[in-house]
Amino acid sequence: MLHLIIADAELETVPPEIAKHKVITWYARKKGRKPTEIILNSSLHYQAMRKLPDYERRGRPDIVHFCLLTALDSPLNMEGLLRVYVHTRQDKIITVDPTVNLPRMYNRFEGLMEQLFLTGRVPPEHPLLILENGSLRSLLNEFRSEHKIVMTEKGRRKKISEVFKDFEKSEDVCVIVGGFPHGDFLTNIESLNAELVSIYEKPLTAPTVVSRVITAFEQKMGIL
Repeated sequence: MLHLIIADAELETVPPEIAKHKVITWYARKKGRKPTEIILNSSLHYQAMRKLPDYERRGRPDIVHFCLLTALDSPLNMEGLLRVYVHTRQDKIITVDPTVNLPRMYNRFEGLMEQLFLTGRVPPEHPLLILENGSLRSLLNEFRSEHKIVMTEKGRRKKISEVFKDFEKSEDVCVIVGGFPHGDFLTNIESLNAELVSIYEKPLTAPTVVSRVITAFEQKMGIL
């Protein structure tokens, strides 16, 4: 089983300190929500976001959207060998049911995330997405697997085909991929007791890394 975590993801609702900005209030009225209930989006809220710390990397829910679609569409997920989680900069944990059918259109995905951040469970009765408080470390502590890998430019260089070669097929593996556009993890990854791995000499986007990791694990399991 592969446990995939999209970590330090730049997925959050609008912070209170910019909730009264005219750009935010206009967009909230348009959506029929309170300003602090809408998802922060750098393509729409950049003018207001410039007052936030780390504004250059925040407001990127599209990265989570692309990563989740890539993971959930994979043969690995179809075979029941993938579990996906999202950890956000605000230490929120989203547990993703492998059977969830996420919207392909970004606007609908954004609306789904707003509902999730508001209610904590989507749908309410038989949830396929669950939002809880929790750090990356607390999430890792829930897994039995001793094999933890962080994909990072700071890691030891490996070919993607070598990442899983020393693991038995029966063993669970946890892989952490950064859910942010650039820069480094906000979490102190060196303290996670995980192997740090780099698969390319240049920075790669999160969806690209997710795709390569899943394909390598599929090949390890003999699916592809």
